[in-house]
Amino acid sequence: MTDNPAVYFAPLEGVTDAVYRRAHRASFPGVEKYYMPFVSPSRSMSFTVREASDLSPEKNRGIRAVPQVLAREGDLAAQMIRVLADQGYPEVNLNLGCPVGTVTGKGKGSAMLRDVDGLRRFLDQVYAAPPAQVSVKTRIGWESPEEWPLLAAIYREYPISELTVHPRTRGQFYTGEAWPEALAELQGAKFPVVYNGDLFTAEDCRRLLEKYPWVSALMLGRGLVTNPALARELAGGPPLQLEDITGFHRRLWAAYARECPPQAALGRMRQMMRFFFGCFDAPTRVKKDVLRAGNDREYEDAAEALFDCPMKSAPAFAGI
Repeated sequence: MTDNPAVYFAPLEGVTDAVYRRAHRASFPGVEKYYMPFVSPSRSMSFTVREASDLSPEKNRGIRAVPQVLAREGDLAAQMIRVLADQGYPEVNLNLGCPVGTVTGKGKGSAMLRDVDGLRRFLDQVYAAPPAQVSVKTRIGWESPEEWPLLAAIYREYPISELTVHPRTRGQFYTGEAWPEALAELQGAKFPVVYNGDLFTAEDCRRLLEKYPWVSALMLGRGLVTNPALARELAGGPPLQLEDITGFHRRLWAAYARECPPQAALGRMRQMMRFFFGCFDAPTRVKKDVLRAGNDREYEDAAEALFDCPMKSAPAFAGI
């Protein structure tokens, strides 16, 4: 088993923006790459105001941040990769795994896996002469894991810089049984293989690596947002402590207050606190007070009440 596997932070829309990435990097060691929520290119190659802000190299200074592209047309993806490479990003990730209906309904994300000929044409265009390293994040099929051997064989045909595998089909979304056995199809591949899915504790990560020691890195999403010290713990550092959470919270709150209008800052923090709930044995009323806070004072009082609750021995996403 790899002694200290590389850990990547998966992109979570509405959570892991540039403010979050900077705050996490400053608070917790152990994450090698931070993958950004996807951008979907148009013919104009323009960004929304939010996308342009999140992709700003200045706002990602000191972080190994990786933009993610969601596209159906290979030429659009190739053009966007060039735009991002010109901004200074040495790696761009292709999203071939998003299961959300608004994405797959446009033939993007995991919908790309339905048409293997179309997938090949897409990859042919992307990998013709990429100006940056191009990695891929994929699921193992649209409807059935039986689709995976052919998909894995197709990926082996291309100079993919890294292949991240979420071992579920599109139909499963993020529930149901994952199929880590799918990794066996990639043993001996020329590109590094990254595993993503259902890794919530350091022990989960170690068990996966014991079974598949040739996996080069782990991409953590919900587990790392719920327990922001998970990468540190996996590297042999201490588990999450109360002072870690309160310090991280202060840093996030101050950053959002500086960069966002008051109600937008509150909204971002309420979204973040849904994950912090998983660190505490807190009654429902305390959680509701956090989510209902209408101004800074109400929010800070509610957050303090949450942090006064007993911590769980093992953080786990709880929601409300």
